[in-house]
Amino acid sequence: MAREELAERLIPQIGRLYRDHGIVTSVHGHRIINLSAIGVIEAHERARQLGHEELTLEQTDAVLKALLAIRPGPASVDVARLALSLREAGTGVDVEAHVRAAFDGMEVHDAERSTDVVLYGFGRIGRLLARILISHAGNGHGLRLRAIVVRRGSDNDLIKRASLLSRDSVHGSFPGTVEVDEENDVIVANGTRIQVIYSSDPAATDYTAYGIRDAVVVDNTGRWRDEEGLSQHLRSPGVARVLLTAPGKTPLKNIVHGINDADITPEDRILSAASCTTNAITPVLKAIDEAYGVVRGHVETVHSFTNDQNLTDNFHKGDRRGRSAVLNMVITETGAAKAVAKALPELAGKLTGSSIRVPTPDVSLAILNLTLERPATKDEVNDYLRRVSLHSKLRQQIDYVESPEIVSTDFVGSHRAGIVDGLATIADGTNMVLYVWYDNEYGYSCQVVRVLEKIAGTHPVVVPTRVDVRLATTG
Repeated sequence: MAREELAERLIPQIGRLYRDHGIVTSVHGHRIINLSAIGVIEAHERARQLGHEELTLEQTDAVLKALLAIRPGPASVDVARLALSLREAGTGVDVEAHVRAAFDGMEVHDAERSTDVVLYGFGRIGRLLARILISHAGNGHGLRLRAIVVRRGSDNDLIKRASLLSRDSVHGSFPGTVEVDEENDVIVANGTRIQVIYSSDPAATDYTAYGIRDAVVVDNTGRWRDEEGLSQHLRSPGVARVLLTAPGKTPLKNIVHGINDADITPEDRILSAASCTTNAITPVLKAIDEAYGVVRGHVETVHSFTNDQNLTDNFHKGDRRGRSAVLNMVITETGAAKAVAKALPELAGKLTGSSIRVPTPDVSLAILNLTLERPATKDEVNDYLRRVSLHSKLRQQIDYVESPEIVSTDFVGSHRAGIVDGLATIADGTNMVLYVWYDNEYGYSCQVVRVLEKIAGTHPVVVPTRVDVRLATTG
C-alpha cells in the first residue's frame, strides 16, 4: 500500500513533465506516461525481472522532482539510468545539479515548433499512427495531426471512421474520447480536431483551405511507391514533404530510424519508412555485424496475415494469397532481406529471404540464420544484445526478453521495432540463429513516427546519452 501511495504521487509529476515541458519519461526504455499507479510499479518490477539494476520509486521521485525544477525542454529521459548514475556518483550529490549536468552540451529543440501532419489513408497503419500522434500531442506543439484523407465509403462514412479509431480488435479501445462533428467532417479525439477530407486524387486537395501549411503527408495506401506517383501529393497546396509507409522504389531513400535517419536532408521531399520487417531486423543485423561480422545469412519471417490476402479462397492476382488467410500457412516472398541493404549498405548481397504468412492478426517473427566472421557463444551473444537494448543508440529499436512462457500476443503494442528472444538463440562457433519478434503494426508505426519527428526536427534529445553499438559490450 505504501508503494502504491508513492506511485500515485509520481503520476502528476510524470504528467506535468509531459504536458508542460514535452519530456517523455521511461524506465529502462519503457514509457511510464499515462500509466496507473499499479502500471508504474509494474514498470519498475519488469525492469528488475529483466535483469536491470533495481530502481526504487523513491529514486524515480527524486529524478522527477529535479526535472521539474530545471525545466530543460523537450527530451526523452530514462529516469532509471539517471537514478543509477546518481547512485554511482555517491551519497551527498546534489540531485538537481547532477540532472542538469546530464543536459549540458545538448541542443534542445524549440518547444514551440510544430509541424502539420496529414494521413493519406486510414487503414491499419493510418489509425495506429493517429493514436500515437494524438497521444504525443502533449502541450500542442511538435507533430500535429491535422487531417486524414480517404475515399468516401458510405453515407455514414465519418461515423464508421471514428468507430474504427475508437475500437480495435487487436489493439483494444482508444484511450480516451472520440466524437464526430458531422457538419464539418471532423473527428475530435481527446481534444484533437482531425479534419476528414474526401478525395481520391492526391494532387487535388487544397490543404491551405483548412489552415494546413508545410505539412508532411504520410501515404499509408501503398498505391504509389515511386517518386513519380508520390510526387502527386506535392502538387496539393499546403504540402511540403511526403513519407511512404512501405518500401520505396529507387531512388527513394528507405529510412530505418536508428540506422540511417541521419541521411535525411532538408532537400529530401519524398522518403520511405521501409517495411515492418526491414525495421525489425536491420537494427539487430547492424548490432551483430559490428560485433561479429556477418558473412551471409537467410531471413525467414513468420508473418501475420494482412489485408492483401483473402479471408476465404477466391481469385487473387498474387501467387497463393488467394487461399484463405485464416485457415492456411501461406508461403510468399519478402523483399525485406534485400531492402536491408538500402539502409545498411555493408550487408548488400549477403542476405536472402522468404516468408510464411500464418493465421494470426498481428505480431510476427523473423528468424535470422547467420554465418559470422568471428565465433560466438549463446551467452556472449545474449549478453551483448541485452546490453545493446539497454545502453546503445539502438535501444529504441531493439528490445530483449528471456521467458520460457512468452508467445506472440505478449508483444502486441510493443514500442520497439524488434525484440530478441534470448532463450531461442542458437550460437555454435560461426553459425548463429536469432529469433526476433515484432509487432508488425504498432512497433512499425512507432518507427514511422520517429522518422516523422526527424523530418520535422522535433525528435527530443535523449538523456542520458546513448553509446555507440560497439561500446555496448562494456556496459
